[in-house]
Amino acid sequence: MSNRQLTSLGLIAGSRSLPLCLAREARAAGIQRLVAVAFEGETDPALVPLVDEIVWMRVGQLDRMIQAFVTRGIHQCVMVGQIAPSNLFQLRPDLRAMKLLLQIQKRNAHSLFSAIGAELARDGVELIEATPWLRTLMPASGYRVGRELSAQELADVAYGREVALQVAGLDIGQTVVVKEGAVLAVEGLEGTDACLARGGDLAGKSGGAVAVKIAKASHDMRFDIPCVGPRTVEACAEHGIRVLAFEAGRSLLLDREETERLAVSLKVTLVVP
Repeated sequence: MSNRQLTSLGLIAGSRSLPLCLAREARAAGIQRLVAVAFEGETDPALVPLVDEIVWMRVGQLDRMIQAFVTRGIHQCVMVGQIAPSNLFQLRPDLRAMKLLLQIQKRNAHSLFSAIGAELARDGVELIEATPWLRTLMPASGYRVGRELSAQELADVAYGREVALQVAGLDIGQTVVVKEGAVLAVEGLEGTDACLARGGDLAGKSGGAVAVKIAKASHDMRFDIPCVGPRTVEACAEHGIRVLAFEAGRSLLLDREETERLAVSLKVTLVVP
C-alpha cells in the first residue's frame, strides 16, 4: 500500500517538535486516523489534540507499544522524535524488550531501531518512512541563512562532511565539530548538543569552529533522521560555533521560522552545501 492510499497511521512519538509536525502533515495529506504511542518524560503533551488516540508508556515497554497498534487495527507506523540516549541504560525493559536487547550485539541507533522494526513486523505492523510527509522540512542544496562562509570555513565544512560520513558509517554518531582542519569532537551516545558543547569549548574563546551533521550513505530513513532546530542553533551559539552545515534531502529543519530567526539573531550561519 502506498502512502497516498493510507487512511490510518501509527506514530511512535519521541521528544521535541517533530512528532507534532508529522501529525499535522499526515492529516493534511489525508490520514484520517492517527494513533500515537507516547513516552513519559519524553513526548510533548501538545501532541494529544493532534491525534485520535494516544497511549502513554515508559520507554522499554516494547510489547505494550506493539499491542497498542495491533489491538487498534494499525498496520503501518512511523517513528519520529528523539529519545534521550541515556534511556538506553536507564530503561526498565519488559520481557519482550529484554529478549530483543539480548539479541543485539551493537547497541547503536541503527541496530536497535532495526530490531524494533522487525518486532513490529512479526505482529503485522510495518515500520515505514515518515519522509513522504516531511519533504517540506528538507532544505535543498544551496540553502543558507546568514553570511557567506570564509575559505577556511568552506574547507572545514568539506572536511567535516568527509569525517562525518565515516563516523556515521560506523553507526557512532552523525555530528562532528571541526576547526582549521582539526576534528574537535565526534558525536557519541551523548547526542548532538553535548557534541557541540565539547567541540565548541575546545575551540576556545576565539571560536571559529564549524559543525557538520549528516546521515550515513546507507542510512535507513525510517528512523533517526538528522534534525536541526532551535535547540541546535542555541547550542552552537552558546559554545561559539558559528557555522552549522547539514545535508540536502536527508536532513530535517524543524520549526523553520523560529530556527532561522535564532540563527540570524545569534549569528550562526546555517548552510546546506
